[in-house]
Amino acid sequence: MGVGIVLIVVGVLGFIPGITTQYSELRFFGPDSRAMFLNLFQVSMLLNIVQLAIGATGWAMSRDGGMGARNYLMGFGLLYIVLSVYGLIVGVGSAANFLSLNSMDSWTLLVVGIAMIGAGWLLARHLAEDAKTR
Repeated sequence: MGVGIVLIVVGVLGFIPGITTQYSELRFFGPDSRAMFLNLFQVSMLLNIVQLAIGATGWAMSRDGGMGARNYLMGFGLLYIVLSVYGLIVGVGSAANFLSLNSMDSWTLLVVGIAMIGAGWLLARHLAEDAKTR
């Protein structure tokens, strides 16, 4: 649930001028969006909406119990890794960069994706141990 809440907050903050610099350069999608979240991460409206949707999904799936949280962490962790690799391959200025990812975004998505999968794996081990003791 915590990961989902953090991603919801990040998605909302991406729409707030000041926290997102060059706000007048915020575009719906694509490499032409020059807005910068925390002056580090290139963002677009679509990327902010994706963060909100992934965060809301995490919040909802975690309410389903441990298996929902594990599935969320593993599934969306993998998605973040795929988006990271995609962002690194297509490059910042490419028309294929539909989410407006810069290299800082891509590397951060990779780290977050690995951390989410690791947390999901640890949660799965914990759930398995709980099942054994019952």
